[in-house]
Amino acid sequence: MANLNLTFDEMWDIIIACDRAYDGLFFTAVKTTKIYCRPSCRSRKPKKVNVEFYGDLQEVENAGYRACKRCQPEVGHSPQVELVKRITAFIVQHYKEKLVLQDMADHVGISPFYLERMFKQETSQTPREYLEKIRVDKAAHLLKNTELTNLEICYEVGFQSPSNFYKVFRRLKKCSPGEYRSEKEQLYGLD
Repeated sequence: MANLNLTFDEMWDIIIACDRAYDGLFFTAVKTTKIYCRPSCRSRKPKKVNVEFYGDLQEVENAGYRACKRCQPEVGHSPQVELVKRITAFIVQHYKEKLVLQDMADHVGISPFYLERMFKQETSQTPREYLEKIRVDKAAHLLKNTELTNLEICYEVGFQSPSNFYKVFRRLKKCSPGEYRSEKEQLYGLD
């Protein structure tokens, strides 16, 4: 599988949320049906034990899986899909670093202006918004599964300032990191 810095549980959370932002970065394969899907597929979710994740189309098809007829993961929807896939993979792999639009554009060899326009057209978000979403998803995973402080998590996931971390986290999760952690503790009786 391609190294995307995503754990099995993070990929599982992504498919449960039907998150379109990760389409093309990995594929969900169901052992019992021998079908593979995009992360955003709206079909009924399989049992977690029956799922495998693959990093590319060739790998999942070589493993004997066939494409889902509902989400059609084998079909590219526009000429820019491969370029967007390369950018999103770059962002996921380098999310902890201080990334600017120029770094992303240099990675694929296009101008920053064209990258931002094309990326937004394909994903409905800018590369920066996508990067922030990846960072907040990582932070949410750490808040649920570690005892790191909010400040440690802020820097661990690549934010440069705590105030920006809190602002972006609240915008995307509709609560603060502390409230998010408290909700988790209440759900699982960890008080």
